[in-house]
Amino acid sequence: MKRREFLKTSLMFVSGASVSLGALEFFDVREVLAAHPEVRWGFLVDTYKCVGCGFCVKACKTENEIPFEANVTRTWVERYVTLHDGRVLADSPKGARDGFTTSKIDRASEGFEDVPQDEISQAFFVPKLCNQCDNPPCVQVCPVGATYQADDGVVLVDRKWCIGCGYCIMGCPYGARFFNPVTHVADKCNFCYHRITKGLNTACAQACPFGARQVGNLKNPDDPITKILLTQRVGILKDEFGTKPQVLYIGLNKEVR
Repeated sequence: MKRREFLKTSLMFVSGASVSLGALEFFDVREVLAAHPEVRWGFLVDTYKCVGCGFCVKACKTENEIPFEANVTRTWVERYVTLHDGRVLADSPKGARDGFTTSKIDRASEGFEDVPQDEISQAFFVPKLCNQCDNPPCVQVCPVGATYQADDGVVLVDRKWCIGCGYCIMGCPYGARFFNPVTHVADKCNFCYHRITKGLNTACAQACPFGARQVGNLKNPDDPITKILLTQRVGILKDEFGTKPQVLYIGLNKEVR
């Protein structure tokens, strides 16, 4: 928050996921509990529970006024299919807004690929959203302070200040940012900040019928997700970038990009 204020004044069908422990950077919630401030929002995704129904994507679009037909979304679900020959196929048609209605893999410009069931070694779904990084590159590259980090760790966007330069979109290694076709400024998931700061659940987590998504305060040892993190191993995406994501995954597979 201080950085932003300074800048203003001076001018992120299938089941059977397996975990590859050696490929993951594990998250230690004890480090968060030992730090400040008293609230640090985190998000837990259980890939074992995700069925790719798309309810989360629909709820997010409705809650955050992202045009339903627009090919952009604050959260999306990816389907991964690993074949016996070692190939890994992935798709997310319309962000999985309508779920996955066919076993055919959407290869974009290459069309759909029909994969025979007997060639599949494993398949699973991975929900994605802004990772609310502790070291957010989007904040670092924003030239006007429109993207900033609140004291509770959530990275927010001030639409009044955004000039649409796109640096934040290019700087995000997770592909979580986009131009909003209505507001014409940079957009992304903010953990439904207007809801969680009032004690409510995020729209996507509330819509998930299987409990695959949970948001919580990582600083509170009694929070349901903190209790899970203290007893189970969880992974993060693209730890090699050093962004320190606060979206944490149970059952994260090494094939996930």
